[in-house]
Amino acid sequence: MALEPCCLQSRLLFLRAPIYSAAGCSLHKGIQPRGNLLDKDMFSKSDPLCVMYTQGMENKQWREFGRTEVIDNTLNPDFVRKFIVDYFFEEKQNLRFDLYDVDSKSPDLSKHDFLGQAFCTLGEIVGSPGSRLEKSLTIGAFSLNSRTGKPMPAVSNGSGLWMESLRTTGLEASGGVPGKKCGTIILSAEELSNCRDVATMQFCANKLDKKDFFGKSDPFLVFYRSNEDGTFTICHKTEVMKNTLNPVWQTFSIPVRALCNGDYDRTIKVEVYDWDRDGSHDFIGEFTTSYRELARGQSQFNIYEVVNPKKKMKKKKYVNSGTVTLLSFAVESECTFLDYIKGGTQINFTVAIDFTASNGNPSQSTSLHYMSPYQLNAYALALTAVGEIIQHYDSDKMFPALGFGAKLPPDGRVSHEFPLNGNQENPSCCGIDGILEAYHHSLRTVQLYGPTNFAPVVTHVARNAATVQDGSQYSVLLIITDGVISDMAQTKEAIVNAAKLPMSIIIIGVGQAEFDAMVELDGDDVRISSRGKLAERDIVQECSASPP
Repeated sequence: MALEPCCLQSRLLFLRAPIYSAAGCSLHKGIQPRGNLLDKDMFSKSDPLCVMYTQGMENKQWREFGRTEVIDNTLNPDFVRKFIVDYFFEEKQNLRFDLYDVDSKSPDLSKHDFLGQAFCTLGEIVGSPGSRLEKSLTIGAFSLNSRTGKPMPAVSNGSGLWMESLRTTGLEASGGVPGKKCGTIILSAEELSNCRDVATMQFCANKLDKKDFFGKSDPFLVFYRSNEDGTFTICHKTEVMKNTLNPVWQTFSIPVRALCNGDYDRTIKVEVYDWDRDGSHDFIGEFTTSYRELARGQSQFNIYEVVNPKKKMKKKKYVNSGTVTLLSFAVESECTFLDYIKGGTQINFTVAIDFTASNGNPSQSTSLHYMSPYQLNAYALALTAVGEIIQHYDSDKMFPALGFGAKLPPDGRVSHEFPLNGNQENPSCCGIDGILEAYHHSLRTVQLYGPTNFAPVVTHVARNAATVQDGSQYSVLLIITDGVISDMAQTKEAIVNAAKLPMSIIIIGVGQAEFDAMVELDGDDVRISSRGKLAERDIVQECSASPP
């Protein structure tokens, strides 16, 4: 099970953006808001993303707190990703929400079109009627970079917020004029229950309505949880099944608190759509259920008629638009990081450092490996930042440290899995200081070379993790690198094989190179696969760090 941060005094933050048009601002009474986002794409619609920031109490600096998923080709996106936010009554917690039209897989926001932003405090959201706050989205001149026309960059702190849901719609085509309204965003909050159960289920459908002129339908399901004020919030979408009226969707897992916030009798609405490439998905029908009903498992009680209300009103002989059947249902309690630590789990921390030539000559100040007498270089900073946190969960403080991409003495053999301390039998170093000492020693003895291969070090740690799988040990591999991965296929295969083991991988990119490939390994939006095999879970976390 993947490590996850514990969160106390938590509240779910739900985000939605309603309609905004030239005629004014209004919220559609149904589940899907209608309106027009600022359309930045010439031959299609925008591909929106929302980024949430919090402001530091002392330095007032904005820090990125989380991003939603990207919704393709729509001006009325309904985001699924969720955030968990700590709420403190006595503090003024400033929040900022920036909207972008995503044009590539790059995590660099400056490469995407800025659509607008909104500011508020968490207290404003909680204190609003029904804990629902409506804010205008604008392009504020005071916050834009004069050269790029986009918000000034914020600092990312890598915090793990859980976006419970977000919709963005109704951005008027303002043309990006600073100060002009670009739409509206609705922010809502609900207290998070203590339920830590995770439900796993699978659905199929039978005889759905045919919606495509030259084919059948491309159906998918959208799940909504009901709110206390009678509205609904999206909590899950299935994958699209192409050209079929009898789809069988993949098994999926969802926290029970996301599905019903621990209230087993709360209404769960499920809508069935026919996917269209242009984003104007055709509504097939809907049905309602509850967690208590789903928990009965596969039975006659969990065969649901898919009903289109408009068709039912117009046609007297209308029966339904097909049926959806629950094929399987299981629930288990989700253990947290703290649960494992209390149970005695030890963290085995391994670091792997990039010694490829693209880092530059270590003797020159422009090199990422340059050892300045006055400050730590980018590699040492990244190692220290992560290591100082993880080391407290390892009782012996002995950490294996590896290098890759260098020629080793005396014969110049290229290695992608060499011990920094020179000891092939025992690559462990004593504490973070020991790793830094071994790192500096290696810089003086090896020759930077290449290519940038990750697979050997991933396999090295996976091999050790496979020896102990009783929950007493968990391995964390930190890879620090400056460049594009050379063995992507082999690395994917190694990660897919490691995903079933008690281990996680942190990849930190340093320097100014493109790290788009690392985002693919992260697997937040699309789970990685190799040779047709899907990774059992997401074990990779990617982030970047600027050089000192």
